[in-house]
Amino acid sequence: MIEARHLRVLRAVAGTGSFSAAARELGCTQPAVSQQMKALEQSAGTPLLVRTGREMRLTQAGTALVRHAAGILAGLTAAEEEVAAIAGLRAGRVRLVSFPSGSSTLVPTALAAMRAEHPGTRISLVEAEPPRSVEMLREGDCDLALAFRYGSVPSAATGPADGGEWEDLVVRPLLTDRLVGLVPDGHRLAGAERVGMAELADEPWIAGCPRCRRHLVEVCEGAGFTPRIDFATDDYPAVVGLVGAGLGVAVLPELAVESVRAKGVSTVAVEPAVEREVVALTLPDLARVPAVAATLAELERAAARAATR
Repeated sequence: MIEARHLRVLRAVAGTGSFSAAARELGCTQPAVSQQMKALEQSAGTPLLVRTGREMRLTQAGTALVRHAAGILAGLTAAEEEVAAIAGLRAGRVRLVSFPSGSSTLVPTALAAMRAEHPGTRISLVEAEPPRSVEMLREGDCDLALAFRYGSVPSAATGPADGGEWEDLVVRPLLTDRLVGLVPDGHRLAGAERVGMAELADEPWIAGCPRCRRHLVEVCEGAGFTPRIDFATDDYPAVVGLVGAGLGVAVLPELAVESVRAKGVSTVAVEPAVEREVVALTLPDLARVPAVAATLAELERAAARAATR
């Protein structure tokens, strides 16, 4: 195998005409130059230099190798500089996927901080709910996924909803997002300090994304009833709009409510308390990439600020 360091020595010998002059140019000893040239000729399987008096001249093979060495070493230098830029956060990219309420609350703060601190790092964003976002991470379609999962439902027979699904990933907990009830302003429970889920048993419901919808059913069944879902939409503003129009009640994460201008809607605390864990996910190897690690850190800071509001 031809090594880059040997090619550098060959170019120096070809340019200076002698081992001693090449050694001075490279800042090493003449025996070191001679040794490396012998190693290169062994790798090439043919002589590369011919001694003529006090100078060296290239053989045909040596001439060919010097000609290719220029491009090889230039490409290697460019690669080293690019890698160094990525490692030093002067360049690089992060492909982020997030669920919508995370995109509108945590992500903007984190990305603004990244742009200010590391303007050479490019970050792209697409939206997807888990489990699709987690599939994208495992399939190599993103580097970092903002996701959530619900814990076990009290009194439900199903047990923990999501245990073990992320065992192969690096899981960075960000915050615990409590779900709140939404009722129209004129509703009998508007203004109540707390509302038991069973008190909403006879209400029409507006449900959210498929994972949230499934969890809503589990929570309601744990409270002793099956919800009558009249409308289902992945769009949080649509959920709020439907509740505000008096078409039903809903439960939404606080992050989602924070990201929507809620008109004609009252929020109430629900019992039993329902929470989801918001996390950032990546692959173990990607977690060591400087740009990914820096983005993770900024998401953690954004989550910490959100938790204190």
